Amino acid sequence: MIEYYTMPRLQALLDECWTHGINTLQSRGDRHQMRMYLEHRLNGGRMQWIAQTASEFKSIFANIAEIARYGAMAIYHHGTHVDNSWHGGKIDEVRDFVKAIHDQGLPAGIGTHIPRVVEYAEEKGWETDFYMCCFYNLARGYKSAPATEQNAYAEDRFPSEDPVRMTATMRRVDKPCIGFKIMAASRNCTTLRATEQAFRFALENIKPIDLIDVGMFQKHKNQAEENARLVREILSGGAQEPDKEPDAAGA
Repeated sequence: MIEYYTMPRLQALLDECWTHGINTLQSRGDRHQMRMYLEHRLNGGRMQWIAQTASEFKSIFANIAEIARYGAMAIYHHGTHVDNSWHGGKIDEVRDFVKAIHDQGLPAGIGTHIPRVVEYAEEKGWETDFYMCCFYNLARGYKSAPATEQNAYAEDRFPSEDPVRMTATMRRVDKPCIGFKIMAASRNCTTLRATEQAFRFALENIKPIDLIDVGMFQKHKNQAEENARLVREILSGGAQEPDKEPDAAGA
């Protein structure tokens, strides 16, 4: 994917998303993605950007301010950093990042792989506007991030019961939640039927104001078109997809 996604191809993907009715992207607030979004806007693009803090930077507060300058519509704090703070007994420090995002005049959220983190923030009255919720708990203990450790995700596991637990938490929260990793890092999209089932489970188990967030790899087929089509068919009560050839990649 690193070799495939040159900057021109990233720009083409954003344009393709817009063509098929997808109007918002989510990505890391690092320098590469700032540049990508800047070029998109300079070229007349109208996609909205929900940015994740890049916790490898020395100052997350400075990172938040820089993301805001590049025009993000909302910012949330990196889920792995949030979860490590939870495991390290420092979760309340994360609240300062939420406040810093609000200081930039933007909606603020936190990301997490742990349902209990969302519940804790709500119980404590945190000023969050939304949550990024991983369908699978990939943070059952301290975890490095790929930006700092190449093999950080090599031991990830995707238990089938995890999405049920996280979506139940999402439904109990009044605020919007963005469900991600619904494809279990490509495990749930080995066929078109499997891809449709993953979308269907997500859409049937979140509340009406929630969103889903999926990665797209355009090298082998037009996943932007396929994803938009599947979601429209599911929401309109369309028939399930038959089994077909394996997908090349997913998120």
